Amino acid sequence: MFIKSFKLNKKFVIITASILLIIILSVVLFYSFADNEENSADKDYIKWVDFNVTCEAMKLTSKLDIESHNTDADVKYNWIELLAYLAAQNGGNFKNFKKADLDYLVSRLNNGETMGDLTCDMKFYDYYYEAYSAVLSGFIGNYSIDMEERYGLKAFLPIAKNYSFSHYDDFGNSRSYGFKRVHLGNDLMGSIGTPIIAVESGIIEHLGWNQYGGWRIGIRSYDGKRYYYYAHLRKNHPYAEGLEEGMTVKAGDVIGYLGMTGYSTKENVNNINVPHLHFGMQLIFDESQIDSPNEIWIDVYQIIEFLMQNRSAVYMSNTETKDYSRKYDFIEDFEGRSLISVCFFM
Repeated sequence: MFIKSFKLNKKFVIITASILLIIILSVVLFYSFADNEENSADKDYIKWVDFNVTCEAMKLTSKLDIESHNTDADVKYNWIELLAYLAAQNGGNFKNFKKADLDYLVSRLNNGETMGDLTCDMKFYDYYYEAYSAVLSGFIGNYSIDMEERYGLKAFLPIAKNYSFSHYDDFGNSRSYGFKRVHLGNDLMGSIGTPIIAVESGIIEHLGWNQYGGWRIGIRSYDGKRYYYYAHLRKNHPYAEGLEEGMTVKAGDVIGYLGMTGYSTKENVNNINVPHLHFGMQLIFDESQIDSPNEIWIDVYQIIEFLMQNRSAVYMSNTETKDYSRKYDFIEDFEGRSLISVCFFM
């Protein structure tokens, strides 16, 4: 009787101990997760950006920036500062943008006032400057084409030069495949096989199949603020030859080819109705925003309109594989550092 009782008690003890261990681990994990969430929430970083700067505003301010640097003017403009001022003045609503407001700002700067003077009482100027820097800081700077040094627009349209496409502002439209959601990018309709171009220099973080995007490429800018997403690439031959995760690509490089893959858990399937490139830009102010409910994707329609003025010329560099490469050698200066050759695929 004593032995039987002992066996029962031993079994009871083991079960009880297991339950207690599970409870303790659950409590520890819960508070650890909650603490991480609280710490993340307490961090001082931007958690949302509604980018609605118009193509017109970007063209006008970038022209002022580029011309003032190329002519070595006494007053050199920073287009991001100009845009941030206009946003702070109009509550971020560029539907109310008037060129007269920009002209007045420029006249005050030309008369000796500084941007610091003009924005010291603007409550949200710093926010807009940081937000717009995250979006646009890699777009204008020093570079050279075929050994000719320049200062200007060094970001490229994601569709190669001389290839036609169409698009409309479809950001936020509904999507139903997999689950009900909104469209977080801009669809550029074109022909299958159209060379796709890296908008900005960066590092390939993702390369391969995604059931929503099909064959896709994810490229992170060098400053870590922008993640470019190129999706629905061509069946059977989606990428430019030699491309791998972890590799560096440069603004204007051919990275892949337009297609209609995706909407399938099975790889290499065309389940998209119309050939197009899905192009998206995610902003990253803190690493906790990656692959989380706190992701920030912006409307890039106006950016595509703006980048139409700078398209990368390409040629067929491999007649056997029918791969394309950029036509002109490109050298980029990263914030005053020595120029780096980035003619990657030639």
